[in-house]
Amino acid sequence: MDNGYFFLLLAVMVVTTYLIRAIPFVFFRKKITNEKVKAFFDYIPYAVLSSMTFPAMLYATGSILPSAAGLAAALILSWREKSLLVVAIGTCAAAFAVNLLLLMTV
Repeated sequence: MDNGYFFLLLAVMVVTTYLIRAIPFVFFRKKITNEKVKAFFDYIPYAVLSSMTFPAMLYATGSILPSAAGLAAALILSWREKSLLVVAIGTCAAAFAVNLLLLMTV
């Protein structure tokens, strides 16, 4: 990659991430008291992280079935309020088991 192109991309990323953080300070001079606006700003990082992570989860194993099994296991375990370590291990185990079953049937 050309250094000039890299620095151009880096500058664009700096500007966009800075704008996302600076816009609330420009528009809201006082402390935000509206609960809906506060909730909106509180959930932005989670929404962005989810939108970047979700597509990668479905193609992480190279096949949609093991990935879907891992996602289902993660949803079930997190719904049951298990710890992050238990969810991660359960997700990996479910994806691995389904992948093994797929390899055995071929």
